Amino acid sequence: MGLDDKLGNAAQDAAGKAKEALGTGTGDPALRAEGKDDQASADLKQAGEKVKDAFKH
Repeated sequence: MGLDDKLGNAAQDAAGKAKEALGTGTGDPALRAEGKDDQASADLKQAGEKVKDAFKH
């Protein structure tokens, strides 16, 4: 996995956590759900990168 991919996935995950926390704090279920979606997307991307790395080695 490239460093750019790692940083991008980490940034997306962090942004998702922030959105989820903000949505929870403000009582905005749509923002909370969007944050959870962002986190799930980052997790899937990271898993895909790990699979690619496994086949490279």
